[in-house]
Amino acid sequence: MITRRTFMGPLGAATVQATRPVIADPVVPKKIAIVTTIWTYLSHAQHMGDRFLVGYPRNGRWHRPSLEVVSLYVDQKPEGDLSSQRAREHGFTIYPTIAEALRCGGEELAVDGIVIIGEHGSYPRNSKGQILYPRYEFFQEAVRVFEEDKRTVPIFNDKHLSYSWEKAQRMVHEAKRLRFPFLAGSSLPVTWRLPPVEVPYGAELEEALMVGVGSSDPMDYHALEAMQCMVERRSGGETGIKSVQMLQGDAVWKAAEQGRWSSRLLEAALSRSDSLQGYSELDSRPQDLAHNGQLPKLVKNPSAYLIERNDGLQTTLLMLNGALQDFTFATRIKGGEILSTQFFLPPTPNVTYSACLIAKIEDMIVSGRAPYPVERTQITSAMLDRCLDSKVSGFAKILTPELDITYQAPRESQFGG
Repeated sequence: MITRRTFMGPLGAATVQATRPVIADPVVPKKIAIVTTIWTYLSHAQHMGDRFLVGYPRNGRWHRPSLEVVSLYVDQKPEGDLSSQRAREHGFTIYPTIAEALRCGGEELAVDGIVIIGEHGSYPRNSKGQILYPRYEFFQEAVRVFEEDKRTVPIFNDKHLSYSWEKAQRMVHEAKRLRFPFLAGSSLPVTWRLPPVEVPYGAELEEALMVGVGSSDPMDYHALEAMQCMVERRSGGETGIKSVQMLQGDAVWKAAEQGRWSSRLLEAALSRSDSLQGYSELDSRPQDLAHNGQLPKLVKNPSAYLIERNDGLQTTLLMLNGALQDFTFATRIKGGEILSTQFFLPPTPNVTYSACLIAKIEDMIVSGRAPYPVERTQITSAMLDRCLDSKVSGFAKILTPELDITYQAPRESQFGG
């Protein structure tokens, strides 16, 4: 992070910092601005913003964050808007522009951190089905203020950096150029796990498989980043993406028959689900859903995201709507050991897993260091974008030399509990 004094100094080959911070409770709370698309019931802004305002459970007690929301920019105010009510209740100001929110109506940057929440609201879709949320544009407005005021502060960006891998790349480049802490992504990597399994740091992985549910592009993104937080711990770290291919329908099951993804890993992943459908839902009988022939009957339109890494690791996301209602993962380590777990998502309206992510945001803004690399979110944003390119190109396999994104994950685990 740079100050007005050092802003114009040599920038060097800076990288976005990714170490686990040691938090000291500040005497004066850090001031933050929230920049969001909307603030309505069950929106991401409501889940996250309310926790900044009133606190959240952390380490077995109610935690009041060392942060103070002092300003807000909200792009849309549909019916059910809560932003004005929250502003009155908690004493912060809603500003008509992002620049004014970051400067709190003054002449220069007046906050210690920025939280960008570009999720939900009425925005168009492109030909790939991606919702064109203005996360990149919100981020660029913050960068413009940094450059004009010659000072930077940490930024958190909710979910993927952008629907576009090129825009995501530029965002990471800007953070490195101006040397400010930058964190982003999903809550799945930091939520609780059932059981609390972690990939051993430096393990040699032979294959990995993630199972998710929901629509594209919101929920497949969550599943891809959950898988990424596991495989990035492998020997050599993340090496980038060699190729991607998306499949749908019967082609998904045929790919398993051809050995392109592992039925054994699917069995391990499904064994961690507590929401299997079919016979389990009908009369509570146990079932081997990976092998009993029921999956094609339950899942009307399966999707497979086949992602080959530059080091040869094959990773697969299966979106299996109708088979289960949770997110599970399995990987095979060299030597044959299989690890599997569920990424635990408590139900609405409380979605308490949001607290796990809020804790990481707070840690970064207070300490000035991101707890894990933003490149995790960059590569996940990119692989989703390119998988959707495969879909609209007739499900073709696409070589991705542009996704040569490499980084090392932190050794210490970051998930809840």
